Amino acid sequence: MDIGADSLTRYHTRQEWHVPALTRVRVFRRRQAQGSPRSGERGYVQPVAVYFRAALANRMIETMLRSRYEREHLQQLGREALARYQLLSLNQLLSEILPRNRFYQAKLGDKRHLDSLDQLAELPFTLKEELIGNSESGFAANLTYDVDHYVRFHRTSGTRGRPLVVLDAAEDWDWWLETWQFVLDAAQIESYDRVFMAFSFGPFIGFWSAHDAAIARGALVIPGGGLGSLARLELMQTAGSTVMFCTPSYALHLAEVAKQNSIDIAASQVSRIVVAGEPGGSIPAVRQRIESAWNARVIDHSGASEIGPWGFADPEGRGLFVNESEFIAEFFAVESGQSAGEGELAELVLTTLGRPGCPTIRYRTGDLVRPVWQHENECRFVLLDGGVLGRVDDMMVIRGVNIYPGSIEQVLRSFPEIVEYRLTAHKNGEMDALTIEIEDELNDPQRVATELNLRIGLKIDVRTVPLGTLPRFDAKGKRFIDQR
Repeated sequence: MDIGADSLTRYHTRQEWHVPALTRVRVFRRRQAQGSPRSGERGYVQPVAVYFRAALANRMIETMLRSRYEREHLQQLGREALARYQLLSLNQLLSEILPRNRFYQAKLGDKRHLDSLDQLAELPFTLKEELIGNSESGFAANLTYDVDHYVRFHRTSGTRGRPLVVLDAAEDWDWWLETWQFVLDAAQIESYDRVFMAFSFGPFIGFWSAHDAAIARGALVIPGGGLGSLARLELMQTAGSTVMFCTPSYALHLAEVAKQNSIDIAASQVSRIVVAGEPGGSIPAVRQRIESAWNARVIDHSGASEIGPWGFADPEGRGLFVNESEFIAEFFAVESGQSAGEGELAELVLTTLGRPGCPTIRYRTGDLVRPVWQHENECRFVLLDGGVLGRVDDMMVIRGVNIYPGSIEQVLRSFPEIVEYRLTAHKNGEMDALTIEIEDELNDPQRVATELNLRIGLKIDVRTVPLGTLPRFDAKGKRFIDQR
């Protein structure tokens, strides 16, 4: 399939049959090659026009059947060709959702078609509070179809407020799995790999989407739900796992458990660790610590239940690429609120180009990033230097200095003797204050306080606590406690 700049329009507008899911695509493609049968003939595939327009169906067929070569081709598009590709994708999505998505009908009004991506800035932002607060049914407010059209139920962790329930239709889930293939490409996962999922079963979407995406690639997938940490380590060894999926926190915790039980994880067959859920995968000190303990390469990834798997690792370990073939990324500078420039600290805003059953238009992620467009890499998507650096709402102003938990973690993880830590933000009069608790094998908090003062420029209260007393996490770590 040629998807260069000269063929984008043809790629998006070719009229083909309507099909709802990947299970029917292969039949369709085979019948297409042989000549499409008519209604009543053997092999006929019934159109499902109530859910798809022809152009969107065609795009999803092509997306689901992309090869690795085609994904690489998309990553190498120039900025102008990429913008045209995104505009066509966005307009097709809008034409599909707006006749029936009441949430975006109300938000977008009569804005049903964009003539250029510049007009995207005229559309309102979407906030997570809207998706939760506007829903009378308990589900996310931005659903396009009737609930009986959906096949996947997932819920956010509720770390920052009430949990959000999101639903995916079969075609949405196919989009999730294809988008995940960019992450698996970055991790160089092949069909002969044995992939261990160090997650618990539950409504959290990360495990399920990664699990199904690895299966779709043909890898042997080993679920670790319902097991303790020691049992997971033993199962990984006996199953000969070559790849592990987990959070950065849990990779470090498993290393701690292995050490306590005299298990040499550095000698295991695990050669790659795909991490997500926390910023640690792109923090050099955290990444180096995991790689040293496991003798394995760390591959970062980022996504969210309400958005999808939007970020995949830079092979040089500098940060994350935004998958611009499936998402439009905007960046707004923290200081000015205007469009951010090269390398400027900014909030990431994303628009999905797939997932018609639960779309998000100009969604404010709350993630802090530094976008870099001018970089030396075969992938020409925008690079987020250092990955996700933190959260906009986690910022503390201590004696006039803006501080984010990620910058603190970078310093703390540079000390190999610090096993675990916790940050507590509180008020000291009218000012923000910060206390850091550490499990330190050397029991020497002063050296840590001195390093923080040198690298951040502030005197911070650092205290040691007994080893093993701070919480451990197998999902997202909750090391930042905000009591302000």
